[in-house]
Amino acid sequence: MTGSTRGIGRAIAERFAREGAAVVVTGRTETAGHAVEAAIRGAGGAAAYVRTDVTREDDVARAVSVAVDRFGGLTTLVNNAAPTDLVGPGRGDRSLAEITDTAWDGIMTGALKQLVWCARHAVPHLADADGASIVNISSAASLRGTPGIDAYTAAKGAMNALTRSLAVELAPAGIRVNTIVCGMVLTSEGAFQMMEHPTIGPATRALHLTRLGLPDDIANVAVFLASDEAAYITGVNLPADGGLLAKMAVPDISADDLQLD
Repeated sequence: MTGSTRGIGRAIAERFAREGAAVVVTGRTETAGHAVEAAIRGAGGAAAYVRTDVTREDDVARAVSVAVDRFGGLTTLVNNAAPTDLVGPGRGDRSLAEITDTAWDGIMTGALKQLVWCARHAVPHLADADGASIVNISSAASLRGTPGIDAYTAAKGAMNALTRSLAVELAPAGIRVNTIVCGMVLTSEGAFQMMEHPTIGPATRALHLTRLGLPDDIANVAVFLASDEAAYITGVNLPADGGLLAKMAVPDISADDLQLD
């Protein structure tokens, strides 16, 4: 799986390993990748870390080859990698009127074009497996406008559309394709600290019907979609978002004595 050295990706890798899967962990940071591999092996699982920059097709091809050579085949592809170093306050992503071509191309390659390479190299092996599955990790930003991250929004929206078309194209080969549309998931100490902010924290929590997400919440959905229990599910963009997409972002005025007409 791509982008599996920390956060959501690490949680998915470790959950798959607990379910008995042999996992190829990928990412650019070698110390983090080896740590995930060691943690999985220490818990009795099977894992191999392959340093992978998904903006390089050769790296993607090597990761797939390691999975096939080391573990005898490939049954599941999880596309979790995203160019988070280019997305967020003060980083490369901007409005379309402001973003540079370099930033746009970098985000599109790291979030979208790498899906082409993953499919190109993984699908022939997935087609040889029984019950093969592709699980993409998207974002609620793909369905809701957010200021300042136009490139990321476009890339994740395209991922959602590709999920449908890939599901149709790969069905004859017995490969299911689904996407998890994530809400606000707390993946770092910085994210937890941000939720302590007196304005940002309550406002963010108020957008959700249940609670803010944790990496394990997404891992639970990913392992289900990859399993035989989800054999009847394909071409779906499934929200795992605490109800974020179900709720309009308007203030609660139900208890106020207001005359609106």
